[in-house]
Amino acid sequence: MDRHTIFDMVVKNVAEVVPDLAGHDFQLTDSLVELGVDSVERSEIVIMTLENMNLNIPAVQVFGPKNLGELADLLHAKALAL
Repeated sequence: MDRHTIFDMVVKNVAEVVPDLAGHDFQLTDSLVELGVDSVERSEIVIMTLENMNLNIPAVQVFGPKNLGELADLLHAKALAL
């Protein structure tokens, strides 16, 4: 699974968790915090994405990225490490 596929998966999950953002034109540089996504929603998005990727790692291991591109890169690296 490549970075762009993971990014698309994250975007799909963001739109599902925060329906108000469904029409947003997401970019790799978008920050969930700046888009108004709260910490509970961010956790849900991360957990959903981990489940979609069949990654069985603690969600806390993927907290820290500043934007969607960094999140996709980190998830990609975690997937490659397994």
